[in-house]
Amino acid sequence: MATGVLQKVCRGFGSAKNGAHTAGQHVFWVRGFSASSRTCSEDSWFKSLFVRKVDPRKDAHSQLLTKNEASNLYKIQCKSVRNPCTARLTTAVSEDVLPTIHADKYYPCELVGTWNTWYGDQDQAVHLWRYRGGYPALTEVMNKLRQNKEFTAYRKERGKMLLSRRNQLLLEFSFWNEPVPREGPNIYELRSYQLRPGTMIEWGNYWARGIRHRQRNKEAVGGFFSQIGDLYMVHHLWAYKDLQSREETRNGAWQQEGWHEAVYYTVPLIQHMESRIMIPLKASPLQ
Repeated sequence: MATGVLQKVCRGFGSAKNGAHTAGQHVFWVRGFSASSRTCSEDSWFKSLFVRKVDPRKDAHSQLLTKNEASNLYKIQCKSVRNPCTARLTTAVSEDVLPTIHADKYYPCELVGTWNTWYGDQDQAVHLWRYRGGYPALTEVMNKLRQNKEFTAYRKERGKMLLSRRNQLLLEFSFWNEPVPREGPNIYELRSYQLRPGTMIEWGNYWARGIRHRQRNKEAVGGFFSQIGDLYMVHHLWAYKDLQSREETRNGAWQQEGWHEAVYYTVPLIQHMESRIMIPLKASPLQ
């Protein structure tokens, strides 16, 4: 193809006054253009096999996936504790600070659950808060806590016990249950997924159908996705009577028609995943 184009151009420019020099210039340019065009065309076709087609949207992912009418914002906190301080921090959290804030209507927030990690990252406390009213409620709580002398003293003491702490702000998926208090005893599993950027809508579409296969034993507690902190993070919270019940419940899901499809199509969306088995503290509404 490149040779044919080259010959045609030579004939067309053969009578030019500048002769070979002009023809040579044009021949060089056309040869480069033709080869380049063919290469770009082939590259574009090849890449199109692997590039996901995305329909243009005018809504943010959060608006498409969450319960807009609820306006709930969640905060998850993970605190790694110095080993000798675990019991002291657990007592302070369970018996003093968190129950007081949770019960005080002055603060527009609720303690959803608080746990110590049993399997997973050791010596770690996990707290999950709900702010009804979204970001304004969170801001109000933070401002009021700065004026709370007891809480300020607790934070100063807590700093001596911690190795590190991380938090994320989350929204809840519209198709998951809203977490409500549970009677125990239960163990809880927090499964966290780091998704590939751009795949959150796909994840939501598949799990909106798949979640119905995980409701038989009322094990589904809540499902969330991150807004601030590590992005494209998903957290699923499950409750089981014990580890044996967990195994039986998870195995039972594979006997239900459609569950394997949810797993098959969502696994390729995941970059990294981890699981924590957690024990609720005495102050936790989720027991």
